[in-house]
Parts: sequence; structure tokens; C-alpha cells
Amino acid sequence: MKKELVTEDGITYKKHSMSKKDKKNSVLYMLASILGVMVFFILPFFVVIYYALVDNPINHQFVGLDNFIRILQNSSFLQAAKNTATFSLVAVPLAVILSLVMAMILEENIPMKSQFRTFFLSPMMVPVASIVLIWQVLFDYNGAINEFVKNLGGAPIDWFKSSYSQIVIVVLFLWKNLGYNMILFMSALNAIPKDVLEVAKLESASDFQIFRYIKLRYLSSTILFVAILSLINSFKVFREVYLLTGDYPYDSLYMLQHFMNNTFKSLDYQKLSAAAIIMGIVMCIVIGFLFFVEDRYGKDVEG
Repeated sequence: MKKELVTEDGITYKKHSMSKKDKKNSVLYMLASILGVMVFFILPFFVVIYYALVDNPINHQFVGLDNFIRILQNSSFLQAAKNTATFSLVAVPLAVILSLVMAMILEENIPMKSQFRTFFLSPMMVPVASIVLIWQVLFDYNGAINEFVKNLGGAPIDWFKSSYSQIVIVVLFLWKNLGYNMILFMSALNAIPKDVLEVAKLESASDFQIFRYIKLRYLSSTILFVAILSLINSFKVFREVYLLTGDYPYDSLYMLQHFMNNTFKSLDYQKLSAAAIIMGIVMCIVIGFLFFVEDRYGKDVEG
């Protein structure tokens, strides 16, 4: 290890340069991680692209974009994409807005603040199987909700096989994810400089003006993170839907993950690969748009 004297702004620092042996050891330590990324991420990525461009894994005949055209004309894929997009467009904004509102309420001096925090975080400790059991008890045709409806003189509803099915899953998604998002927003709210808020109050700014022009700008990066996290979690809701309804649920609950799972079972790798690439491109566009909006809205604060 060589030491060199480096002078900067009149201050002398000791600069440490790595020897060849240290560099070699560093590469060896990183080798396992590099191989893991190559085998489990990079190689499968190129395999998926390859399968999307051939007719089948046996003939290996190049067909160009035929698989993509075929998947875009597939009614099951279009139905699954529509349902997934509808669910995400409803559930993700609600998850962001409601968790932000809850965080701001819990930032005020209200009684039983810690108990409320614990209550909203409790769904994170509940296993998926238990969540499914709770929703079955509540929303089954002979469940608690229908018993309540019948007591009010209404007709029972088959919640998982009706137009209300996505609403039930949105409620499940929100119940499961609001608590964690709320904690992230509470942490971001605490990080806002207090002197900025005090100056705004001294200048007679209203609560709405403080929220719009100060808090929202400081929260922009957290809003972006929570939105991306909620978007990812909206795709994971397949686990609960699958356990509640099986491989082929009611039309409005047939998600992209159902399509992927059923296509995998039929060993149609080229269709599966084309669908995965399209799904990945759309996700990159959506996340890129979110980054663009956050950069335009919050860059003055970050600067």
C-alpha cells in the first residue's frame, strides 16, 4: 500500500493507492457476486430475448417480431393486461395518497398516536395464508359481509365473481401496504427543515400553501419511492388472488401473473418470453416517467 501526499486548498492529505495484490484480492472477493449476477440475471435476460425471437425451443428458427405480434393479438393477454393496468391505476395512487394523509394526521398531536402506528403496521406481520383466510371469512358468499348485508335486507353478493371483485382486492392491497408507506412518509416529514416551516408560518402562509409549496417539494423523492414500491407490490397481489380464486378466476381478476403462470405451465416459452419483454418495457416507461416528474418537480429543493 503506497502513500502519496496530495495537497488541496492548502490542506495536505494522505492518498492511499492499492497495490496489485490488493486489487487482485478485491476482484476475487467480488467474483462470487459477479458470477451470481451473470448466472441468475444477465444470462436469463438474454435467454428470454432469444426465446422471444424464435419459433420454439426445438427448431430454433428465427421469426423476428412474430411472437410479439401474436401476443398482442392474444385475447387472454389483452384481458390480463387491461385488468392489471386498471388495478394498478386505482390501487397505486390510493396507496400513495392515503398513506401520506395518514402520516400527516399522525404527525399531529392526537391521542393514542403510537397505538395507531402499531395498528396500521400490524398487516405486515400477517402471513399471506392468514390474509387469504381473513378475506375468505369476510367476503365469501356465506361470509361475514354478506351476513351483515342480509341483516340490512339486501341480497348477498358473490364478491369474487362479480363486478365488485377488483374492489375487494384493492381493499386487501391497501390494508396490507398502507402502514409501511405511512412510516416512510412520516420519516420524510420529520426530515423537512423546521426553520423553513416556521418562516412560512411567520409569513402568514396557510396550511394548504405550506403543504403545496414546501412539504410536497421536500417529499417528492419519497413520493417517487413509495409510488414505485406500491407499483411493484401491486404485481405481487397475484399471490392473494391466486390463493383466493385459483388459476382461472373471474374475468376482472385475471391478472398478467395469471397469464404468465398458465403460459409457463403450457411450456409456451416463446409466448411467455414475448409477454415478459413487453411487460418489462412498459414498466421501464412508467418508472422513467415517474423519475422525470420527480426530477422536474423536486430538483429545486435537491439543489
